[in-house]
Amino acid sequence: MKRTAVGVVVLLAALAIAGAGVSNAANFPKKRITYNICFNPGGESDITARIQEQVLKKNLGVDVSIQYKIGGGGALCWADLAQSAPDGYTIAGHNLPHIILQPLEMGDAGYKTLELKNIYMFESTPNVLMVRKDSPFKTLKDFIAYAKKNPPGVVTVGGSGTSSANDLGTAELNKAAGIKLSYVPFGGTGSAVPALLGGHVTALMSYSPMAIQYKDKFRFLAIASEKRMDVIPDVPTFKEQGYDIVEGAYRGVAAPPGTPDAVVKVLADAFEKTMKDPEVRKKMDHNGFKTEFMGPEASQAFVKKKMVEYETIMKELGRVKK
Repeated sequence: MKRTAVGVVVLLAALAIAGAGVSNAANFPKKRITYNICFNPGGESDITARIQEQVLKKNLGVDVSIQYKIGGGGALCWADLAQSAPDGYTIAGHNLPHIILQPLEMGDAGYKTLELKNIYMFESTPNVLMVRKDSPFKTLKDFIAYAKKNPPGVVTVGGSGTSSANDLGTAELNKAAGIKLSYVPFGGTGSAVPALLGGHVTALMSYSPMAIQYKDKFRFLAIASEKRMDVIPDVPTFKEQGYDIVEGAYRGVAAPPGTPDAVVKVLADAFEKTMKDPEVRKKMDHNGFKTEFMGPEASQAFVKKKMVEYETIMKELGRVKK
């Protein structure tokens, strides 16, 4: 076959695939969608999905089944997503910096950051360092002074997952304060919180919603945001206490590699309508989430931008797998 003819065949095949994607989108969705959460029930990803659930069902016109795939700090769920059918009927919550840090730190995380197809980025939460109400640490200064007086690893800090915002935030505090806290990863915030309540760790590096949900049980020493949050105005920032730490998680939802753009758009439009629903916005604000509105293209651009930032930080911390 001549080269020109081969080119025509390739072009026709590409057009056929694109046409199939458009056709599929015209009939999408027509059955239940599985929305996988990569962390334990009770954490931020789960809380967000439960806030979205009923409105999202209405906007999609089909049932949405929230399920859990827990393990590897989210890596198990994302590796499974990377192997799922690219038809839009299996999606998963995705988190930054997790989906960037895991491939950097593990080498082979079971998935690659950019192969997960971004649908929508809908919220963010800064890190918060917290201790129990009966803890002797009244301030961040007290906490750091104690860590400096004791051998490395004596002070333990729990958090959600490895290669996560909590993990990274703890490493950044170690570097900024010249201390050696021992980070203890859990399957999600839902399992990290009981560990602090039970006295199994000294502190938690968790997220802003926990500062609202557990305000009667925990003391909050610092928040890793540029400025204090209006919903928790009494929690001082790390920056105002002399430590330039701004860190947290961004959460959204992704589809398997190869999912047609037209199908992704249907999903993205449904998530946008859901996040702009007044009751959803009210619940998100009330629970300490900062609502974001990033569609597929904006989400992808944001992930690429953060990849550059996080690779620099991880190299400085000596945590990039060679």
